[in-house]
Amino acid sequence: MHRNPPRAARPEQQGCAVVENRASDADPAERVELPWSRFVAIGDSFTEGVGDPDADSPGGLRGWADRFAEVLGGFDAEFSYANLAVRGKLIQQISDEQVDAALDLRPDLISVCAGGNDVIRPGTDPDEVAAKLDRVLERLSETGATILVFTGVDVAFQPVFRSIRGKVAIFNENVRKVAQRHDCIVVDQWAIEELQDSRYWAGDRLHLNALGHHTIARAALDALNVPHDLAPLDPPALPVRTWRHARKEDVVWAREHLVPWVVRRIKHVSSGDHIEPKRPLPGTVRIPRHDAGDA
Repeated sequence: MHRNPPRAARPEQQGCAVVENRASDADPAERVELPWSRFVAIGDSFTEGVGDPDADSPGGLRGWADRFAEVLGGFDAEFSYANLAVRGKLIQQISDEQVDAALDLRPDLISVCAGGNDVIRPGTDPDEVAAKLDRVLERLSETGATILVFTGVDVAFQPVFRSIRGKVAIFNENVRKVAQRHDCIVVDQWAIEELQDSRYWAGDRLHLNALGHHTIARAALDALNVPHDLAPLDPPALPVRTWRHARKEDVVWAREHLVPWVVRRIKHVSSGDHIEPKRPLPGTVRIPRHDAGDA
């Protein structure tokens, strides 16, 4: 079983896994001492796992955070994980509804991905969104927990969102700035080239599919210097499409996904209304019955 070679962690890097010097033939999980025992994830649909359906997972969704926690749970049978993320939430809602709940769970590892739903909305200011993120991180950092934050994806590949690429880039620079201020670890989605491929995205073109969530789980583990055997997965071959067929798919997508999204914005309703967190309390997590190597 191949595992990514661990980088040497400096003593001050308390938010990274510490690799012990043991016999080379020992179980890899036994050679790693993780500094975390409880992981709590907050955010929106990205962290809830929308786009990665799985009948064996709470709420019928797996997602990057579940995949990430499954690996960490393999190092410690007592490791626990809660996921408070709910689709459609804006950053102020995440601040109001999820931060205190996360603090009450006393985590030593927290992931925060928030602000994406704000940034894609017309007329929003990425600086103001980042200021709210700054306040969220200030509250969470008081716990002493390791905090993971995420930049936005480079949307250049997606015609519908290409016009806001500069806005996302400004937000990302702000994310890096506030992350540095609060000593957070950044998972840089903008730099993940695979995410420029439509085969990593669900049919709604807004959420990652299973392959995309697998890729994010790998990136988060790498950011924390955690050895793992989540290998890169090859996407399926692109189907041959004529121009006419591609345009027909665009029309179907607009009718099934874009128009409902616009209508929700007009009516001031959210896809997350009446949705409860899928993992509100910390619990152990294990790899689903099907092969974890398959996205």
